Amino acid sequence: MAILAHEKSRIIIQGLTGKVGRIFSQRMTENKTPLVGGVTPGRGGTTDDFGVPVFNLVEEACRSTGADWSFICVPPLAVRDAVIEAIDGGIKYIVIYSEGVPVQDAVVFLHYAAQKNVLIFGPNSAGVYSPGKASVGDLNEYLISPGNVGIISKSGTLTYEVVDLLKSINLGATTVACLGGDPLVGCDYLTLLKEFDKDDETKLIIILGEPGGDLEIKAAPYIKEMSKPVVAYIIGQNAPEGKKMGHAGALVSNKEETAESKKAILAAAGAHVVSTLTQIPKAVKQAMY
Repeated sequence: MAILAHEKSRIIIQGLTGKVGRIFSQRMTENKTPLVGGVTPGRGGTTDDFGVPVFNLVEEACRSTGADWSFICVPPLAVRDAVIEAIDGGIKYIVIYSEGVPVQDAVVFLHYAAQKNVLIFGPNSAGVYSPGKASVGDLNEYLISPGNVGIISKSGTLTYEVVDLLKSINLGATTVACLGGDPLVGCDYLTLLKEFDKDDETKLIIILGEPGGDLEIKAAPYIKEMSKPVVAYIIGQNAPEGKKMGHAGALVSNKEETAESKKAILAAAGAHVVSTLTQIPKAVKQAMY
């Protein structure tokens, strides 16, 4: 089965009736993802254009629908309050799609989420998608096929490249999870590696990393203990120290955070590390078969 997001998940959208919320409501409804409601203060008791019920508060939405996931697409300065409301309302998994969230706000709500055992993807996350089961984000449902490969990435765009390469060898994904591109994010590689390792349907995991931060480094020791193979690719291999590459979090502050260093650490832990995207299909076939 998929990890975390699946056909039994119950999803709400915070910011349902806003411009972005309406787009995702339509997508989720058309693709039969388990969207059960949304939250817009002052609009409670109505439905949106796609028949999704609107609530004033997350607590009301959870009480009425049993929601356990929230997709947050409110303006960046409203994210902190939205996350705290979601946690207090009973949500267990959160995707923060909004970008430009102040770092000081992220410090507050990520600490609060950790205290309450709530898992956050983001800020600035493309979300979580389990093909044919549930979509909590903007990963294109029509481009990602179901299969037995788990994918963990910081970049939604890079994920599409990998998904297309997997299709060339007739493979798809159990779940695709994007951590988010900001300097501080909630969920990490280690947490998801553990979830994929427990999943009977997932036969191999692909890690897509980048320079900056230590998330890949912290995950490396666990790879030695895993029962399943891991293929890893780190972008920005020619990025100079101190240079941000695309994401706000991709800022190298010491030599251990460079792409080359992360490649070496992951390889030493037993991951099948590739130097280019196009090497991924061969590495996957060798590791899986």
